[in-house]
Amino acid sequence: MSHILQTRSAGALFEPTQAGALKLANRIVMAPLTRNRAGPGLVPGPFAAEYYAQRASAGLIVAEATQVSAQAQGYSDTPGCYSDAQVAGWKRVTDAVHAKGGTIVVQLWHTGRVSHTSFQKDGQAPVGPSAIRANTRTFVAGQGFVDVSTPRALDLAEIPAIVEEFRYASTRAIEAGFDGVELHGAHGYLLDAFLRDGTNHRTDAYGGSIENRARLLLEVARVCASVIGANRLGVRISPVSTANDSHDSAPQTLFNHVVEGLNPLGLAYVHVVEGDTGGARDNIPFDYAALRERFDGAWMVNNGYDRQMAIEAVESGRADLVSFGRPFIANPDLAERLRENAPLNELMGQETFYGGGAHGYTDYPTLEQSRAETRADEKAPA
Repeated sequence: MSHILQTRSAGALFEPTQAGALKLANRIVMAPLTRNRAGPGLVPGPFAAEYYAQRASAGLIVAEATQVSAQAQGYSDTPGCYSDAQVAGWKRVTDAVHAKGGTIVVQLWHTGRVSHTSFQKDGQAPVGPSAIRANTRTFVAGQGFVDVSTPRALDLAEIPAIVEEFRYASTRAIEAGFDGVELHGAHGYLLDAFLRDGTNHRTDAYGGSIENRARLLLEVARVCASVIGANRLGVRISPVSTANDSHDSAPQTLFNHVVEGLNPLGLAYVHVVEGDTGGARDNIPFDYAALRERFDGAWMVNNGYDRQMAIEAVESGRADLVSFGRPFIANPDLAERLRENAPLNELMGQETFYGGGAHGYTDYPTLEQSRAETRADEKAPA
């Protein structure tokens, strides 16, 4: 298995491309961003369609992490994709994005041990590969930030139901009009927690060896690919991120195996977070090129990329797609701003990131709006 890097033009970041069955207007991707604005029943909120449609000029939108089941919830007001009402809510979003010519997939997750008893049926413990509490916190409405709860280890007999939840949610996502699905195999959530020996102390078929620890992620990927088409499926991984108390003793060997296992499926893309999520890109030595060589589909990179870094990554062939997170919060027209090398909006206060309404969500100005305001000011009488 060998991936030959192909040098591209300096403008390749802004040119159309394809990732599996996904036809993209450019190589700029809106990364999944948890905004905690779902309404009753964990249905996408009233401003979600406008929010995503504003950002439809991205080559690809990866919608926020979305639960595959009620048990999968770990934060307040994050949406699901398993009930009829949730599917109808997402259909309004996908229709709005498609009306603007955009392409959108949804990231499906099970938060696993990064959860709290208040989100679980009858106040039960959340689930994980092992009964090891994560050294992290979550937000619970009415309580603020609280330590996550100690999970219980999933019984071996329960694991097929987890796989089925991902399969079912992926079919509902396509029903909701999404162009595809991204599996959240990163950041210490359930699929990632099974991968790592720091969080998976099982002694059955899903623990111990790297082959066993990777079993759940690969089973989920295979079953989702079988029902929606592998060319509409992506997987996100974060090999050395310490988010949510995630750690492994041999991440290079582990993720080499993971990517080797994913490659034969014919996925649309792999989405890799380089370094520590939202932090240092070189926190732990890691050979990302070794992963890239093991995958034949589109390679998406993330974490702290600016315009020049993105241009260079795509031009060199080191990446096919580059995803941006927080810049897309403040800049609905980020693709245009990057193309023009225009200034970026500053983020509003952190209190607008998670929860709330339109403020800090749908009221960031586009470049065109900012220029129109400037022209109006210039014409105003002194």
